[in-house]
Amino acid sequence: MRILVQRTTAAEVTVAGEVVGRIDPAAHGAPHGLVALVGVTHTDTGATAAALAEKLWRLRVLDGERSAADLDAPILVISQFTLYADTRKGRRPSWSMAAPGSVAEPLVAVFADALRGLGATVATGRFGAHMKVELINDGPVTVLLES
Repeated sequence: MRILVQRTTAAEVTVAGEVVGRIDPAAHGAPHGLVALVGVTHTDTGATAAALAEKLWRLRVLDGERSAADLDAPILVISQFTLYADTRKGRRPSWSMAAPGSVAEPLVAVFADALRGLGATVATGRFGAHMKVELINDGPVTVLLES
């Protein structure tokens, strides 16, 4: 599993012109939130998803080396199979390392639910949809977590 994390001051995701997920850290009294782009591969499990949710929740990438847990920062979770693009050969990426939707969708849900179980406010995109993600990357701070 790969999680590309971006620190943000605001973020939202739309599908067909409808906002399906939004975080507003200031409304939670937090200076930042996080956007988590989640890629799943064939060997990932629910335990993998839960462990990475815990790591993200406690990751110290917010102001003053604090975590989302410290600041009650909201998190926007977006499925992102393209994190497993294999670009080593040619100019056309291979997606063979990405898990199929039937495997990936439940694990992205496990990841989001694990964050909620830890106390996070979580918004999500819509799995398999063409999404438009808007965010203000603050810092900028972008970190890759891998299992």
